[in-house]
Amino acid sequence: MASAETTETFNCTPKEFYDLVSDFEKYPEFLNEVKKVKILKKSGTNIEMEYTVSVLKTFSYKLKAQLKEPNSVRFQYTEGDVFKSMNGAWDIQPEGKDKCKVNYKVEANFGLLVPGAIAKTLVSVNLPMMIASFKTRIKKVYGK
Repeated sequence: MASAETTETFNCTPKEFYDLVSDFEKYPEFLNEVKKVKILKKSGTNIEMEYTVSVLKTFSYKLKAQLKEPNSVRFQYTEGDVFKSMNGAWDIQPEGKDKCKVNYKVEANFGLLVPGAIAKTLVSVNLPMMIASFKTRIKKVYGK
């Protein structure tokens, strides 16, 4: 299993960060590897969606997310091309005035066609780029 985790401080309120991280269909606007996110079903605080992603190759997978505004977004893999399993979470807490501390973690099991070393690299190398993309998005959307 490949896993990665980071805790970062962002220049926005927990609600502002939650709004960005839970607006899945806008991910292709600022996350280069995400080509499309399609919402398949919404039911209360649960959302099912399909991602099309390009990292070394293009593949699709489906996730179920559980939303708890404004403090967490949890997600779990349901089906797709590359993963055997994947789950993770964004946990968002206030950190002073107009800032929040966010812990992001993800664990993924890849199919037989992805060697363990490559799987770990995909998960851990992508994480800093994703966090940087969220920081850039915050500046663009909120001017912070």
